Amino acid sequence: MSRVAAEPAPPGFALLTDTRPPSLARRLVVTVRHVSGLLAGALVARSRAHRGDASEGALKRGIARLGALVAYPLLRRDLRDEPFPVQFRRRLEMLGPTYIKLGQILSLREDILPRPITDELRNLLDRLPVVPYAAFCELVETSVGRPIASMFAEVDEIPLGSASIAQIHRATTVHGDDVVIKAVKPGIRETLSRDAKLLRGVGSVLQLFFSRYQPHKIINEFSDYTLREVDLRREADNCETFQANFADQPDVVFPRVHREFSSQGVLVMEYLEGLRPDSKEAQALPLEDRERLVDLGTGSIIRMIYRDGFFHADLHPGNLVVLAGPKVGYIDLGMVGRLDNDLRRSLLYYFYSLVMGDPDNAARYLASVAEPGRGGDPDGFRREVSEISGRWKRAASFEGFSLAQLTLESVSKGAQYRMYFPVELVLMVKSLITYESVGHMLLPGFDVAEQSRAHIRRVFIAQFSPIKLLEEQLRGAPDLVDAIAKMPSLVTEGVRVLERSTKRPADNPLAGIRGTMLAGFSLVAGAILLAYHGPWPIWAALFLIAFALAARR
Repeated sequence: MSRVAAEPAPPGFALLTDTRPPSLARRLVVTVRHVSGLLAGALVARSRAHRGDASEGALKRGIARLGALVAYPLLRRDLRDEPFPVQFRRRLEMLGPTYIKLGQILSLREDILPRPITDELRNLLDRLPVVPYAAFCELVETSVGRPIASMFAEVDEIPLGSASIAQIHRATTVHGDDVVIKAVKPGIRETLSRDAKLLRGVGSVLQLFFSRYQPHKIINEFSDYTLREVDLRREADNCETFQANFADQPDVVFPRVHREFSSQGVLVMEYLEGLRPDSKEAQALPLEDRERLVDLGTGSIIRMIYRDGFFHADLHPGNLVVLAGPKVGYIDLGMVGRLDNDLRRSLLYYFYSLVMGDPDNAARYLASVAEPGRGGDPDGFRREVSEISGRWKRAASFEGFSLAQLTLESVSKGAQYRMYFPVELVLMVKSLITYESVGHMLLPGFDVAEQSRAHIRRVFIAQFSPIKLLEEQLRGAPDLVDAIAKMPSLVTEGVRVLERSTKRPADNPLAGIRGTMLAGFSLVAGAILLAYHGPWPIWAALFLIAFALAARR
């Protein structure tokens, strides 16, 4: 699919008429032009910001002013007088869908990027040009391999939304189910792949000059996340994983996937009919319903992050639905965060320490998940975070000092101390900020700490339940069984080595005595451990191995 026939644009949308993916050479030229323009804009902005600043030497100011004079004529006229954050956002929009998506990811990285830039990047376009209706239907048929009439009785011609990667239409299946059809726009997959190659090259160059901001790491994270998001089968898997995780909570709803109508480039999901939490209708619900919704939202977010380690990473009011009941619905599940066991446990302890008013331990646990860079100062970072966390005890409310904002401020200090965090942590903080802001919309002034405390305590206690501990121990069962199976041969080999060591003449008489004593001690210790820790013969195996090595010396 390249060019599509012209037709009127849907109300509120621009029409995307050329869907051909650009060549790598063309994207290279365009990318270099905009990156060069951005660097020139940075020179001009720096010169203006430091004009008259006596703290810099006259030579530095002169060089900066000369660079700005050379760069100024090279800038686009409509960008010359704009602040640098605005220039950055505008150029990302000009570069197209890949870079708009990159900007949306960068807007989350307040732990690395300056606040003016992340604030401006939140203004990126979120309604991009749409594929015409006829081309959209053709795209669905080609991707699924079935005529659209055999799948849907009706498809709404006006899109529900159009983002950088996909376009969404409401529809009714031939079975009468209300659904949404999400389809990857034509050419996007190829464009993203080519842009990812260019971006990795750009990131390697920027790393040489701006290593403090970790451009190479950020771009690699973005490329990995975005390329996964293009495969809509992953989003279908995410929906079903969330459904399984919350099977015991019917009041937390995720859309059902219609696999028979879906493919790599098309996803058909149940349409959840409800209200946006920031709508006037939702805020006018009875107090009891709003309290129930806030509690459901709090419990589900804490459960996703700290119990399951699998959470919605693109939360905003448009991706939350207030359903009748009341119930809470989550949609647009293409971007998820995953926390491994160690990271999830450390973040659980951090969050628990915060809500229980223990700033020193909160600082210790947060520092433990950061990766110190060159010249990193973990001790200084811990002291800073402890001081910030102490404020939580004095102002634990959204209007005063919110829990999520506290976490974000703590993480933002990482760049100052050369302490860098995994992107999953930043995504987690964004989810917490959304939950707090939505909770405040529905229940102004709600006590974040009190609302969170019961849920986080429940998750915390569950970590140390006998069943949970047994499950963790059973993960090592294959190694344990292997050790038990090898125990007879290890004992036999140990006795043989002991016999040889006592009979073999040694160059140093004391060496034989030492080996015999070590071997004897190992055997005795192994026997004691076997007797009193029957279920854990692996310890005896370790002692026998140590004995064998000692006796051979």
